[in-house]
Amino acid sequence: MPAWQSPGETIGRSGLGPHQVTVAGLRRALDDGMLTSAELVQYYLDRIGRLDSELGAVISVDRHAAEQARAIDAARDAGTGLGPLAGIPVLIKDNISAAGSPATAGSPALAGAAGGDAFLVARLRAAGAVIIGKANLSEWANFRSTHSVSGWSTLGGQAVNPHGTGRNPSGSSSGSAVAVAAGLAPLAVGTETDGSIISPAHACGIVGVKPTLGLVSRAGIVPISLEQDTAGPMTRCVADAAALLGAMAGNDPADEATAGAAGQLADYTAFLDPGALAGARIGIWRSGSERAAPAVNAVLDAAAALLARHGAVVVDPVELGGADRLGEPEFLALTHEFKDDMNGYLAGLGGEHPGSLAGLIAFNRDHAGRVLAHFGQEIFERAEASAGRADPRCRAARATARALARASLDGALAADRLDAVLALSGSPAWLTDYVLGDHYHVSTTSPAAVAGYPSVTVPAGSVSGLPVGVSFTGPAWSEPRLLALAYGFEQARAGSPPG
Repeated sequence: MPAWQSPGETIGRSGLGPHQVTVAGLRRALDDGMLTSAELVQYYLDRIGRLDSELGAVISVDRHAAEQARAIDAARDAGTGLGPLAGIPVLIKDNISAAGSPATAGSPALAGAAGGDAFLVARLRAAGAVIIGKANLSEWANFRSTHSVSGWSTLGGQAVNPHGTGRNPSGSSSGSAVAVAAGLAPLAVGTETDGSIISPAHACGIVGVKPTLGLVSRAGIVPISLEQDTAGPMTRCVADAAALLGAMAGNDPADEATAGAAGQLADYTAFLDPGALAGARIGIWRSGSERAAPAVNAVLDAAAALLARHGAVVVDPVELGGADRLGEPEFLALTHEFKDDMNGYLAGLGGEHPGSLAGLIAFNRDHAGRVLAHFGQEIFERAEASAGRADPRCRAARATARALARASLDGALAADRLDAVLALSGSPAWLTDYVLGDHYHVSTTSPAAVAGYPSVTVPAGSVSGLPVGVSFTGPAWSEPRLLALAYGFEQARAGSPPG
């Protein structure tokens, strides 16, 4: 049995094991005095120290975490009002800035960068969360090479899927997914441009939320493209994802895309209804996973049947017209946008680091033996050779991609009056391969990613012991409904009787 499974291990006197903990359970243990924040944080720091050498999930731990936990304990003892995540450890992906810990994107090029808390990190601290460290990731969020290997970074090495020897965690929020799946942190934050929350969450058997573009601030996050980038929760269960999302979300004056977040409700846990499937209208998108093996598609069949047994109106199948034409215009637009957004980010970043994308390319060449050991930087070079957003082809490609994505989802949702579209989140974890790179046989994330719409992936089954998830996708700002449906599905799988 792998060491990370830790049979019988509990956290202090709480009676809670690392694979059963929830935010609600930890809050009860803290409120009842069965656990202190200091004990809780130290438990996870020790667990990272014992196990991460085999998992590669964590790039660095926060040297101030224990101090922050003690301060929360003192506030609790003094009867001070505490936030909803008071004393709860959170791991954040290392392309997100935190005070005293630069956002490296896994690259030594940014190891000397300096910055304060990203807006979302400040929100988490205000909610009482303790940032215990930075999660490993696919270097530069998987946007350096067309043959990249998910979960590998120069600074963090290779993150390993805990569910199978040699299996890949998928990217690029790989370390965040591995850490939660292996019990190195109860909560983690990932980021996504297209699939980088949904895919690793699915491959590692956890819950992931890709929010509506603009619900969570992008300030302080190393970019790929501001047209699609967002951060989101990665957790063991839907209730924890709802709690973490509420703490992260909010209007940031420094990020104009978050203006719409001001009108959104903050407490997403209020929408968690075990009976949410009853009467819900859910369409099954099958063509997105037509390349999946029969055993994998059987998980989608079982999910559709479970929805129907619990009272949902299942429309099977639905088509997302134009979704199969998204790839080319999306990639063209991202490549051009990356140049401008990366140059802008580096120009405003403190500390010592290359000042432009051209400087990053030169850095990688100068350190090729270490940085380019497994794959190259063709995407970097292609982006640098582009004219950025000034190129009319970029604007046209972005307009085409966004129109296709929104029409595909809006059309399906409207035609059958759907609450959500359900699809396989991907295929089971492949073997890590430094020769051929990643093997994405199934990818259903692009319509939501390009449209800027939310998705929630939740575990739905397994194939040969490897997790398989399904994703609920809806229109912009539909997080309350999607979380309710995902929670209802999760509870139904756990054995709740049909409503």
